[in-house]
Amino acid sequence: MAFLKKKRIQRVAAYGLAREGERILMVRAGRGLHDAPGQWMLPGGGVEHGEHPQEAVVRELAEETGLRVSGPDLLHVGSEHKIVRGADFHCVFFVYAVQVTGGRLRAEPDGATSGPSWIETAALPGMSIMDAHAQILPALITQAP
Repeated sequence: MAFLKKKRIQRVAAYGLAREGERILMVRAGRGLHDAPGQWMLPGGGVEHGEHPQEAVVRELAEETGLRVSGPDLLHVGSEHKIVRGADFHCVFFVYAVQVTGGRLRAEPDGATSGPSWIETAALPGMSIMDAHAQILPALITQAP
């Protein structure tokens, strides 16, 4: 991605936590912005200029998973600061509880993520999950409806 050529990057992102019984919806990180492609993460992504994070999470879930969602109810606001391929990267992110209302699960065509899947919460401890999400998922799962 072109903006990774900058030395400092500030990003705002919104992610959705969708539950189906004891399973949550997750996707695999792609190569673009992520420093660990292939790791699991909650579906979501960058908030566009002028867009509210609640609108962004609905749009991102549709793009990355093919699913329509309602809600969204704020669960968490977090911050991640790290070096990504030589760039000083800071992301402020929102995590929302969402409910799937329609659509059909499918991969994002030519996107930043792949492999949307419903994952058993009991399987999460043994999975390779993006650090920022791995740190907060246990607490969020108990909060999400």
